[in-house]
Amino acid sequence: MAEIVNLNRARKAKRRADDAAQAEANRAAFGRTKAEKVADAAETARREALLDGAKREE
Repeated sequence: MAEIVNLNRARKAKRRADDAAQAEANRAAFGRTKAEKVADAAETARREALLDGAKREE
């Protein structure tokens, strides 16, 4: 016999799992310290300056 599943509970469990996954993604994207953001911006600026400096003029 198949197991009887309460659809309301299954729906709520799925929503909780989806919300947890979204929260994890938000923590990765927005949960950085100011120092980490500044260091990342400095690294990006350094890479762009290095790339611009390597361009050839035609």
